[in-house]
Amino acid sequence: MAVEFKENTAIVVFGASGDLAKKKTFPALFGLFREGYLSDTVKIYGYARSKLTTEELRERIKGFLKAKTDEAKTKIEPFLNLIHYVAGPYDQPDGFLELNKNIEEFEKERGVTEPHRLFYLALPPSVFVSVCAQLKKNVYAKNGITRVIVEKPFGHDLDSSRDLQKDLAPLFSEEEIYRIDHYLGKEMVKNLLVLRFGNQIFNASWNKDHIKSIQISFKEPFGTEGRGGYFDDIGIIRDVMQNHLLQALTLLTMERPVSFDPEAVRDEKVKVLKAFSPIDTQDILIGQYDKSEDGSKPAYLDDETVKPGSKCVTYAAIKLEIKNERWEGVPIIMRAGKALDAGKVEIRIQYKPVASGIFEEIPPNELVIRIQPDEAIYIKLNAKQPGLSTQTQLTDLDLSYNSRYKQFWIPEAYESLIRDALHGDHSNFVRDDELDVSWKLFTPLLNYLEGPDAPSPTLYPYGSRGPAHLADYLRNHGYTFGKPGVYQWPVTRPNNL
Repeated sequence: MAVEFKENTAIVVFGASGDLAKKKTFPALFGLFREGYLSDTVKIYGYARSKLTTEELRERIKGFLKAKTDEAKTKIEPFLNLIHYVAGPYDQPDGFLELNKNIEEFEKERGVTEPHRLFYLALPPSVFVSVCAQLKKNVYAKNGITRVIVEKPFGHDLDSSRDLQKDLAPLFSEEEIYRIDHYLGKEMVKNLLVLRFGNQIFNASWNKDHIKSIQISFKEPFGTEGRGGYFDDIGIIRDVMQNHLLQALTLLTMERPVSFDPEAVRDEKVKVLKAFSPIDTQDILIGQYDKSEDGSKPAYLDDETVKPGSKCVTYAAIKLEIKNERWEGVPIIMRAGKALDAGKVEIRIQYKPVASGIFEEIPPNELVIRIQPDEAIYIKLNAKQPGLSTQTQLTDLDLSYNSRYKQFWIPEAYESLIRDALHGDHSNFVRDDELDVSWKLFTPLLNYLEGPDAPSPTLYPYGSRGPAHLADYLRNHGYTFGKPGVYQWPVTRPNNL
């Protein structure tokens, strides 16, 4: 069970001088502080190899702290005053001993008898083990609580993931490790369990008898933008599919947990992952973005940091199948790509058509869960046209968060997850066996796409919807497209692919 957040907690951000800490970790801590969810009794330590002073670190992150109101702006300086910087190597004890000395002085000053220390590793995986070894030896809260947040990637494939876990296991227990996947902190992903199990209208129809197909899609409107050298070794599948999208999909398809206890939730996620069939490497659609049709945007291979002739996949559509009583026979399409026509992440659940007879070509119902941007849930349904006509019209029931919940503070993903870790809540973090099963599912596909006989991805124009055969691929796997012009998602969000 979750342990309540203790006052006088020491929070250490490793990699404090890097982009992740500057743009995500420190702003998330400030967001919690600004909204009253992080006590002013905490002490925040930044640790990195860079030779900085505490004032220089504070100045570096100040511009990334979000404060829209005058009241919020008054909280910036008090937050910055909580931060102290320690410089040191990641593989030698000197800096860690200095860090521990600082923390112990803080805890002694506050009269702490049961230390609570949270370590956030905003670091590349190459230094995870050395940092954790030094932490365990020199900064571990021996008579208190230690929690370690580890950023993805958690390995490069099944073997490297197991090697990493084997190295970390002797240092920290599974209870002490928090593998962060920020998609699990997104509002609409966290809403999936309540949406499914808290509404009988959905819960009763959430199965193969009523659902025709499921899609989960991720679209980015930009390319690698000079980061191709990094992306070339990752690809779109490792970047967002094996982790972010799969996490959302497990919550969408798992069985009802016995409670909201973190381990009960994670048990069900592992169970459904084990029911996934191996991915058919001959039933996928892969692509790589080319120049835009007007020539204004470059091709992936135009990036000078990309290996010449690279077959790196920047777009993938993958069919998944779950072999259990609930989902047998329902095609699940996971698709993701860069340099597309829009930026959004959403889940589409299309229901089976109603019986024919009085209706002709009536569109199927569809539940759409928009994860980002502009969180929304809407249901496409059929209604009679107003007036004397008996013809039907496709319309929607719309829950858009930006209009319905204007008065609510909706935390960003990192804010939500750091708070969970402070409270000892593992619900929205990845467990070791869950990680292992997910890599088992995707590693054979990655080996196929990166092996000596790897297929060449189909080129698609920068700014397009993806590879030319995408619509056919979706039709062949159960998705029914509506007639052009029949339905348009209102406001500024077009109902496109």
